[in-house]
Amino acid sequence: MKTVITTPHAPAPIGPYNQAILNNGMLYTSGQIAINPETNQLVLDTIKAETTQVMENLKAVLKAADMDFGDVIKTSIFISDMHNFAEINEVYGQYFNEDTAPARETVEVANLPKFVNVEISVIACK
Repeated sequence: MKTVITTPHAPAPIGPYNQAILNNGMLYTSGQIAINPETNQLVLDTIKAETTQVMENLKAVLKAADMDFGDVIKTSIFISDMHNFAEINEVYGQYFNEDTAPARETVEVANLPKFVNVEISVIACK
């Protein structure tokens, strides 16, 4: 059964989609960018600050589904410049246990929504 997951602790969708969908124990999140849900402003001070906001947004969506990063089985990272990979990876790595980290892909793309530098989505399973 498909259940829409929403939380005010992550940015509201800016299009015809939901923050996440839970279906048969599997959670599929929409890509998160660095919008601070309290101010509705982008956090673009540094690539590390931007990535931290993205991860905190994902954390809030996971929590709304009664999950956490330990339940994540797959991540997709989209970045606008592969030169930022090391700093993004450094922040990303703080949210996962290296021994049980999920599968992942990282792809450089021409542009992202609102011309941010990083967007991340996850798939999680309870």
